[in-house]
Amino acid sequence: MDKLEQKICDIIDSKQEEIIAFGRDIWTHAELGYREFRTAGKFTDVLENLGIETVKGLAITGAKGYLKGKDYKGTTVALMGEYDALPIANHPDVNPETGASHCCGHNAQITGVMGAALALSDPEIRDALDGNIVFFGVPAEEFVEVDLKSKMIDEGKIGYGGGKCELIRIGALDDIDIVVGHHTSPAVQLSLSNGTNNGFVNKSITFTGKAAHAAGAPQNGIDAYNAAKVAQMAVDVQRESFRDADTVRIHGFTVSGGSATNVIADKIVLEYYVRANNVAAVKDASKKFDRAMRAGAIATGAGLEIKTFAGYLPLVPVQETTAVVEALNDANASVGNKYTISGVGELRHSTGSTDYGDLANLMPTIQFGTGGFKGVLHNPDVMPTDEYLAYVMTAKVFALAGYKLLKNGGTYAKAMIDSYKALMTKEEYIAYMDSMMSSEKIEMNPLPLLDEQK
Repeated sequence: MDKLEQKICDIIDSKQEEIIAFGRDIWTHAELGYREFRTAGKFTDVLENLGIETVKGLAITGAKGYLKGKDYKGTTVALMGEYDALPIANHPDVNPETGASHCCGHNAQITGVMGAALALSDPEIRDALDGNIVFFGVPAEEFVEVDLKSKMIDEGKIGYGGGKCELIRIGALDDIDIVVGHHTSPAVQLSLSNGTNNGFVNKSITFTGKAAHAAGAPQNGIDAYNAAKVAQMAVDVQRESFRDADTVRIHGFTVSGGSATNVIADKIVLEYYVRANNVAAVKDASKKFDRAMRAGAIATGAGLEIKTFAGYLPLVPVQETTAVVEALNDANASVGNKYTISGVGELRHSTGSTDYGDLANLMPTIQFGTGGFKGVLHNPDVMPTDEYLAYVMTAKVFALAGYKLLKNGGTYAKAMIDSYKALMTKEEYIAYMDSMMSSEKIEMNPLPLLDEQK
């Protein structure tokens, strides 16, 4: 660790109470995607108070703070943190105004980026950067509330459901060369997260039927519930057609449906994710899913609408990880190697998804993980247990990674860029995303009632 890296750790430690207070504040004021106005305001207030040039209102709530180093024409590294929470209203610390809670740990992400800004904006450290740092707050990583996002798309407010996807679309990432991201993981203390994961498309399905008395005259109705059952069984029989290597996952839930036990259901709404670890397999599984939904409609005569929303691309790793590995080691050394570091040299696959995958297809993108929480992510038992690890150590790794990438002429940054090969251009990405936004309708097609035939 050189003297400026030690100074980064010292500054962050001296500001640890401020950093932890910020993390707690965001924790108890969770907001949902594209509505994180308070969170974005808290974040940009810190940047502006540090004299960092800030651009707001990107993809509604996104914000970029520009810290220009001595070589402002050099590489630009984005330290990226997410704002949004999940609609988990039964969490003990739920925000009663929004019904949201940070069971995903995104409050630690944006806190870490904020803490990194406190250190890297120090004039001596800033002047040692051969390039630029962007402190990037991003909205709407969790692909939930699809009805709301569909409405926003129809109104022209956004183009895609995912925050980073939308930032790519509007050009807010055109001036970024490298992205450093973070994820909370209760299962680790410190980790390098440079593996692969699944991509997905989102499906919103509406079966339309005709209500009737379920006991007295069920033959007069068209049961949307039965249509959904047939469709779900048809999905199950597709599963043997998926290759194991593609790690296909199809899962969903019933959003709404039915009105009473003794009434034939006239409307059932389902929502599904169709996931796989490569684009070709996502497309294949998506087509098989759609034909299963059609089977339910055709078998029962129900109406059907399938809305497909572009989700996220599979995550791809970078080859050059030295800067982040050193950042993890130095951050740990600053506290006497108190924590265990995992994931270095490993290439693990996760069947979950993140819109960091979209960035990783276009530019070098690397993530690290910190713990400090207990519970299972996306569940109401998630709680902070070590706020220093969750927030302060996250800030140290972010800051050290940014500094290491850009010091000494940006050697590490150049090595990461040189060893990286984009899988898509921005234009190809947008074309793919647009191709996965579709709507299909089948009209209700009942047979004539026998009682009405002469």
